[in-house]
Amino acid sequence: MESSKNFDITNGRNLTMLVDFYEFTMGNGYFENNMGNKIAYFDMFFRRIPDDGGYCIMAGVQQIIEYLSNLKFFQEDIQYLRGKNQFSEEFLNYLKNFKFSCDVWAIPEGNPVFPGEPLITVRGPAIQAQFLETMILLTVNHQTLIATKANRICKAAGKRPVMEFGSRRAQGPDAAMYGARAAVIGGCSSTACTIADQMFGIPAVGTMAHSWIQLFPSEYESFKAWAKVYPDNCVLLVDTYNVLKSGLPNAIKVFKEFLIPNGYKPKGIRIDSGDITYLTKKCRKILDEAGLPEVQIVISNSLDEFIIRDVLSQGACIDSFGVGERLITAKSEPVFGGVYKLSAIEDEDGNVIPKIKISENEEKITNPGFKKIYRIYSKNEDKAIADLIALRDEKLDTDKPLQIFDPVFTWKRKKIKDYYVKELMVKIFDKGHLVYKSPDVSDIKNVVQEETSKLWPETVRLENPHHYYVDLSKKLWDLKQDLLGKYSYTYEE
Repeated sequence: MESSKNFDITNGRNLTMLVDFYEFTMGNGYFENNMGNKIAYFDMFFRRIPDDGGYCIMAGVQQIIEYLSNLKFFQEDIQYLRGKNQFSEEFLNYLKNFKFSCDVWAIPEGNPVFPGEPLITVRGPAIQAQFLETMILLTVNHQTLIATKANRICKAAGKRPVMEFGSRRAQGPDAAMYGARAAVIGGCSSTACTIADQMFGIPAVGTMAHSWIQLFPSEYESFKAWAKVYPDNCVLLVDTYNVLKSGLPNAIKVFKEFLIPNGYKPKGIRIDSGDITYLTKKCRKILDEAGLPEVQIVISNSLDEFIIRDVLSQGACIDSFGVGERLITAKSEPVFGGVYKLSAIEDEDGNVIPKIKISENEEKITNPGFKKIYRIYSKNEDKAIADLIALRDEKLDTDKPLQIFDPVFTWKRKKIKDYYVKELMVKIFDKGHLVYKSPDVSDIKNVVQEETSKLWPETVRLENPHHYYVDLSKKLWDLKQDLLGKYSYTYEE
């Protein structure tokens, strides 16, 4: 459950000024050219999946809601902008009386998402819609990156719990707090970040550091003191000096001489260094021989999905994992390349005029128009077959076979029968008013589990996953080709 305490991404801060400066220069330019109120459509999307994975996990919508619900300029903001000597007084007065009035659609958090499809669409006055770019990108880019990394790690761990241990290595306070949130959305069972528990109601966990043991005259005395304070949840860190010759024997001694005789059940040991496979096998054997098969082994040593997969394949005896820096920073690929691009405007009569951005790189050519996304599922297997990006006025007749085709290699076609579809995007704001109730983190986590279970195993595997198809409707594809033809140029040597 989310905490009822009033925590949000602003936390008493005015984040309205957290924007790239060119949002102001463009806004002033729109205003000076009487284009500020022209209705514009922007799509936020990404082009490739980090770590060459098969899918990403959508996250960050709740924080976008909190940001948009608190947009306002204070007098000191106006004074600062006036001091730049770049903006007209009329524009500054507009900002002073700013009132958010955009429509916003988003794919709800927890859903698998794929390159090219809009994660968020904004419709509204050009000044406003343009202004949202920075915060939408930094919020969704960060949390989607961490949720995706967490999901990969949790998939590698199988049914073994994964705890998020990365706060101290996060790139700043917000990265720790919202990284923990995203990690739990992605599948982690808990976090070491206390404030994330307070903010989002996700379980905070933790035992001891090596310093606890070092402060006592002996390792045994430190373990016994801990057991006296926390007899119901006694997990002992056994690698301060020597796991097999000191840490584990002292832990077993405390378990058998203090906890068990006093009616308590020993919970576990934690190893934070060394050869994971070798040490966990040895520890498991020694614990079992000591009559302690219920004592769990927790590992926390610079882990990621590949190390977890490898040690488990080697027979490591591990009950749960604590994963830190390689999760909270998405160390293997720490940038999620989301972009925010204009896709359409409206004329004076309210007609939607599609817009396109052309590039010599095919993947950077945008999809024009006001769009929606259908996820197509097989009725027989209840598995996702493909996503179809369509224009907003299109409707699918699921009683008829559907033919989809690759938008680049158009000869690659597939006819689908016995299917059902789900529209992915939901409306979040209507003319600036919030119309969406955000789910709790635990509910979002359940969405991840449910929706990723509908992806084929070939799509979710860690390496060389099957390419999930994101296709365009015939109507949208034709529109895109028309605009490409319209804006293409013939060069003469």
